[in-house]
Amino acid sequence: MTRFERVIATIDAANAADPDRSEGTPAALLYGQRMTAELERLFPDASEPLRIAARGQHIERWVLKRADYPEGRAGYLGWRSDLARHHAERVGALMADAGYDAADIEAAQRMLRKEGIKRDPRVQALEDVICFVFLKWYFAPFSQTQDPAKLDRIVAKTARKMSADARGRVLAEFDLPEQLAAAFRA
Repeated sequence: MTRFERVIATIDAANAADPDRSEGTPAALLYGQRMTAELERLFPDASEPLRIAARGQHIERWVLKRADYPEGRAGYLGWRSDLARHHAERVGALMADAGYDAADIEAAQRMLRKEGIKRDPRVQALEDVICFVFLKWYFAPFSQTQDPAKLDRIVAKTARKMSADARGRVLAEFDLPEQLAAAFRA
């Protein structure tokens, strides 16, 4: 087994402990598999650190519960920031255990902390994959829980995080209502 395969297997083993089995399999495990599939489709020549970051993007997400943070935007942002640090630390430790060097570990951690969106092509690639996974598998059920005006803002924010190429692919690949599609043309 290669060091890459060991890291992926260890991420999957950690995510198999996710108690959320609403789709019949541990949610974090399924999310990691979906991230890998979209990364391979969108960026088939991705580096190992990017491939590892994609698989580990939600590693053990359930250990930091949103309910443990204050209500509102500040609480939500604090939770998201803490999650990013947790994901980066866990994936970095797994990469170190597998024998990756400091540069590859730091690259994956930067991606997981989303440091350099719009400036670092690897960080942007991960963000584009995250957005595609959200739109493809999670948007429809999520949209049923949101006020339409809030949903419009969420879609616009998602589109702003994506690269121009990714926004173009969204328009080509998804049949979005005009009101939502407009956000991807901006």
